[in-house]
Amino acid sequence: MKLATAYRRSMVVRLAVFGVCMVALGFILRIAIMLPFLTDRLIELSSEYQLSMAEYVAKDINVMIRTRMDFLDHLAATLPTDLLTDSLQLEAWLKERHENNPIFSQGLTVVTATGAGAIADYPVVAGRRDQDFSTTDCFIEAVNGRHIAIGKPARGQTTGDPAIVMAAPVTDRSGEVVAVLIGTAAMAAPGFLNLLQETRIGRAGGFLLISPKDDLFVAATNTAKVLTPLPRPGVNPLHDRAMAGYRGAGTTVNIHGVEELSAIASVPSTGWFLVAQIPTSEALRALDSVRGFLVRGTGVAAIIVLVAVSIAMRAFFKPLISAAQQLHLMANGEIEIKPLPVGYRDEVGKLAIGFNFLLGKLRDKEAALRESEARMVHLAHHDMLTGLPNRTLFEDRLTQTLARAERNGTPFALLYLDLDDFKPINDTHGHEAGDEVLRQVAQRLAGVPRKSDTVARLGGDEFAILLEDLEDASANAALIADKCRDAVAAPILFSGRSVTVGLSIGVARYPEDGLGAGELFRHADQAMYCLKKAKVGTGAGRSRVPVGADLGPG
Repeated sequence: MKLATAYRRSMVVRLAVFGVCMVALGFILRIAIMLPFLTDRLIELSSEYQLSMAEYVAKDINVMIRTRMDFLDHLAATLPTDLLTDSLQLEAWLKERHENNPIFSQGLTVVTATGAGAIADYPVVAGRRDQDFSTTDCFIEAVNGRHIAIGKPARGQTTGDPAIVMAAPVTDRSGEVVAVLIGTAAMAAPGFLNLLQETRIGRAGGFLLISPKDDLFVAATNTAKVLTPLPRPGVNPLHDRAMAGYRGAGTTVNIHGVEELSAIASVPSTGWFLVAQIPTSEALRALDSVRGFLVRGTGVAAIIVLVAVSIAMRAFFKPLISAAQQLHLMANGEIEIKPLPVGYRDEVGKLAIGFNFLLGKLRDKEAALRESEARMVHLAHHDMLTGLPNRTLFEDRLTQTLARAERNGTPFALLYLDLDDFKPINDTHGHEAGDEVLRQVAQRLAGVPRKSDTVARLGGDEFAILLEDLEDASANAALIADKCRDAVAAPILFSGRSVTVGLSIGVARYPEDGLGAGELFRHADQAMYCLKKAKVGTGAGRSRVPVGADLGPG
């Protein structure tokens, strides 16, 4: 009974029965007339599928590149600069981080600021420490631009395998580049670009990863193309359009004279683009089989079959046509995107069910993407350890406050805070204890000023407070400074232990101590430094010092 019901519901069975009845009347000729239309539609659908696949793979590559850049940038930011003078301890530090997250398969290297040689590397590779890095493009960009940089893909000098090199500057507290951290990842390493080089599209298709800036193939399913130069302009028109910025799908003829269907998608973090290509003959193989069959078929009864099948198809495909019309209306924005109605549970019904399921998944992914974007925006402007605004967000708010102060003539104050006796805590109790102290200090400082003011962690044990719209900048800054010292003075408890720290606070007032962000920062920093030096000279590491002393000229 169930089998009979399934056959009765099946569109394939109904069409097969009808086709058998009408085969003598020339069903094939109707399809033959539709071949040009089918060819265009098949190319269009294949292009859309090819483009979706290229965009998916490009996003995956972008995530892998971005993950490595963020990891290397984080390592450079957290690398203790005092280890630069001890290669053995620095090598141990690199080893620990590489073993925890070995995404740079060929290792990590710390290079001197001049690039003349390496201080330490892990894994240790013979000859790498004597290598001259000063002329490499990513080293130069990292030092001059003071940001992470990706080098030109090339074969590694130590292994000869195609590899991607990234470099991140290591800076001291003053912002000067004191070293460069270099990470090298073999492109064929598992979990990186190995799948790109091992995956084919169909039997003869594949992927190409291209760097327009470097004018070469970065990776390819055909490994013979890896790190080879790109074709000269004029050889492949679609490639020339892609080099000019075109992203999409189209047909082209490659350098071997083979017509291909290609889709192009960007890899944003590197400026590269990915090409998914397949020979047009392979994409249209099914249509060629149909064409051959139709050529060998009958033609006399084609007109009769055309009329009969047209009438039958209207009844059979009415649900599909209705669904297609709704999809077009949804795509054009004329109606809201919503689930398709499900009539018969035949192939069309299953298609509608599949679309409804896909729609639900896409909505879930869209919600997750929005949540992830919000989280990334928060992480980009807040300190990971304390949750306070970071230097970037603090400088942005300072710029806005300066603009309002210039426009409205309202004074404000900037407090530059540095913990006293913090280093002994790290040395005695370890960095986890130091992190806990920083978290508790940040929590206490955040509760001192008004909600409209900004408390930020600039890095290390340095904090800053921006006091906006003050009637009396000197008095208010002095009051807040005293409250900060009182808040931090209480013992800090963690893991059954107790420690105390003090604060050195430098104050800069607008407009008395400067009219620009740089002047205010320098004045506050110099005032804090003078106060800290005075404390060291008097041995009063935690004593209360009047804020008036902090307000003097730097």
